[in-house]
Amino acid sequence: MRFDHSVTIQAPAEQVWAVFSDVERWPEWTPTVESVERLDEGRIRPGARTRIRQPKLPVAVWEVTELVEGQYFEWVSKAPGIKTTGGHRVVSTPEGTVATATIIQEGPLGWLFGRLYAGLTRRYIATETEKLKELAER
Repeated sequence: MRFDHSVTIQAPAEQVWAVFSDVERWPEWTPTVESVERLDEGRIRPGARTRIRQPKLPVAVWEVTELVEGQYFEWVSKAPGIKTTGGHRVVSTPEGTVATATIIQEGPLGWLFGRLYAGLTRRYIATETEKLKELAER
């Protein structure tokens, strides 16, 4: 199962990236994240781990698997029977900065979890990108 949501933001890509990649501050600007606990020091980087609590979802630990500074980071959370990958991309275009959030659910239970939580997942990533837009355009 794959879910994507993009928005065009009238702010410099560097500014959008600074907000999107500062995961510790997500609870301050998006209602889809209740709490964030970094499990290591410093900025996000490959191998960095973060515990996130979201309404209506189990607490998850996410590990950064890919990072292109200023453009993209991807992290993975694993639970029995399911692997969830979250992508966060920022691209500068002539129309503005496009921010995209992606969720991919895989594994023997990935399709089931994806179907059961499809509506919630779509709402959450749409809310996150829209709130990112509001904050970055201030």
